[in-house]
Amino acid sequence: MRGVVFTGERGLDLMNFDDPTPDPHDVVIEMKASGMCGSDLHQYRRPKGQPRATGIPVPQGPVIAGHEPCGVVVAVGTAVGPKEARVGQRVMVHHYQGCTQCNHCRSGWQQLCQEVPVKVYGNNAHGGHAQYLKVPANTLVALPDELSFSAGAAIACGSGTAYSALRRMNLSGNDTIAIFGQGPVGLAATQYAKAMGSKVIALDISPQRLERAKAFGADHVVDPGSNDPIAAIKELTHGRYADLTLDTSSNPDARLNAIRSTKVWGTMCFVGEGGEVHIDVSPHLLRRQLTLVASWTFSNIIQADCARFSVERGVDVDRLFTHRWSLDQAEEAYKLFDKQVDGKGVFLM
Repeated sequence: MRGVVFTGERGLDLMNFDDPTPDPHDVVIEMKASGMCGSDLHQYRRPKGQPRATGIPVPQGPVIAGHEPCGVVVAVGTAVGPKEARVGQRVMVHHYQGCTQCNHCRSGWQQLCQEVPVKVYGNNAHGGHAQYLKVPANTLVALPDELSFSAGAAIACGSGTAYSALRRMNLSGNDTIAIFGQGPVGLAATQYAKAMGSKVIALDISPQRLERAKAFGADHVVDPGSNDPIAAIKELTHGRYADLTLDTSSNPDARLNAIRSTKVWGTMCFVGEGGEVHIDVSPHLLRRQLTLVASWTFSNIIQADCARFSVERGVDVDRLFTHRWSLDQAEEAYKLFDKQVDGKGVFLM
């Protein structure tokens, strides 16, 4: 089979790999959809020879990209029971593997394992941008029949990350939330926040992304490049500021503006990866009794709950995708995605 491999400095290659066969506790999935996530760009842009993120083991040899896998089980290992997985089952993947036995792993948060170096499928272990993917059976999350494989791919990272962050902040229909960044994760947050009944203020410097936020139900849109976002949010909330703010952009200015536009006793959440922010603690945090939350992806339980919520509330996750590609188009796909001005892409097999 062929798989997409990031070679560094915005390069990639379609390399040949042996078709996988399952070890006793593994399954093999025939990929149907593999989403493109903004965090892919960290690997896509990484200078050649630069090490991966701290704490991520260095893989041996080329690694297939893609950490939003969704497909059908086509083979199971000898130790995999029928309640764990079965041939023909429609599945997503919770794309991490820890020790499997610590409290974090057993509660569904394998990415938080402190006992062993964590495998991240699509980063330091083979991911979903290929025809087949081998993963441990305990990483599988069932895909409801009502959802497409593309929707499952989105929930496997970007949409699931947005949903999990909103849950961490205890969002309700009484709240106004300002969402900084309307890329794939931010737009999914707008989509789910509206489904939860809240009022949404969407912020982005891209006119195309703001238009999509409107189409997804945002009550107000703000371009921080043309307006003072803090003043705009103050005006739109009649001087109260937002009950909750969420930054998906990783931009230092956006992060600081999100903190400063959160109301007294409000909550601000960091989701975007990387970067930093400098905060004047007393006026911006202490004297406003602010709560800061850091939210990194989700557990396998929350992933399943996100899928259930999408079905029950009629959330059209597929609307996130503006581009659908074949693996042969991977170079073109990532060149476009690298510009970060459009929507979400997915590889369909």
